[in-house]
Amino acid sequence: MTPSLLTLDTPAALIDETRMTRNIQLMQARMDALGVRLRPHVKTSKSEAVMRRQLDAGAEGVTVSTLQEAEACFALGITDVLYAVAIAPARLEQVRALRRRGCRLGILTDSLAGARAIVEAGQRHAEAFDVWLEIDCDGHRAGLQPDDPKLLQIAEVLRAGGMTLVGVLTHAGSSYELHEAAALQALAEQERALCVAAAEQLRAQGFACPQVSIGSTPTALSARDLTGVTEVRAGVYVFQDLVMLNVGICRADDLALSVLTTVIGHQPEKGWVLVDAGWMALSRDRGTQRQHRDFGYGQVCDLDGTWLEGALLSGANQEHGMISFAGGAPADLEQRFPVGSRLRVLPNHACATGGQFDHYHAVDATGALTAWSRLHGR
Repeated sequence: MTPSLLTLDTPAALIDETRMTRNIQLMQARMDALGVRLRPHVKTSKSEAVMRRQLDAGAEGVTVSTLQEAEACFALGITDVLYAVAIAPARLEQVRALRRRGCRLGILTDSLAGARAIVEAGQRHAEAFDVWLEIDCDGHRAGLQPDDPKLLQIAEVLRAGGMTLVGVLTHAGSSYELHEAAALQALAEQERALCVAAAEQLRAQGFACPQVSIGSTPTALSARDLTGVTEVRAGVYVFQDLVMLNVGICRADDLALSVLTTVIGHQPEKGWVLVDAGWMALSRDRGTQRQHRDFGYGQVCDLDGTWLEGALLSGANQEHGMISFAGGAPADLEQRFPVGSRLRVLPNHACATGGQFDHYHAVDATGALTAWSRLHGR
């Protein structure tokens, strides 16, 4: 029997293929107009079908956040891979093995200890690792300030040890905390300027630093000028989500990922509809809780994807979701949402929700479904 939204086992992860394609085309067009390479962060989808569409649209190479992702991308024939997490020394053997098989795998560090470990492993195996230095552009996470003396010291350790300094990299993660266009544009410029400044510091001291890599979906979609940048890494743009909606860089009809769920019960005295999508389906991510609009565990839509305004997945246990209604539940709760009926839930964080499933069901413009596999786990 041909699967349909009425027959799929739930909970199920759905991709609106039309919206996803539009998101891919929009980001690629922006990067083309700004004159930079787009290296998508594939941790969002972890799906060959999605990656192929990004690469076919013009993206060059991929960004990964785990070496399992790197292995999977290389197995698919994608050879230009950047592992954008500071390398743990114990992982260098896996990196070396991938490189020996033909993967142009770049690695990242922001410390002297990390650089020394890279050099030691490289010299032990006659491997000149491709290394990026991480720059802190907003105090959000890891990285070095552009004027930190350790930036040049790390570069010297790598050069003296025979490693290849590919470039500098940063990520403006604090962009997720913004929601005004002017603030986003200012942060995008700060991200660009500080990473370019770090590259210029290195070049002024004789270090080859050909690449400048920046990236977050909000700053990529807000940047006005990327002078000095060679590539942008962004990930969640491919699906968008409620956090990005709150940030203000997408519209409700850009949200391409949802979770199909079945009504399994009611608690009329509490004003609840119970569904079979709990935090094992949506994840525990409550990213919108810190933003100006809290969507609980997700925004509820009807089966066709139309928002049910005021209906949120306000509570979640492992396999149970509790839908509540702003202003109180409708009097005909059980009639409007009968047991066995189906709804969709838009997630706070597409990356986290996708991570709960081992495959997606892509829904095309005709409503036909196609199963797309997903790299599950690390």
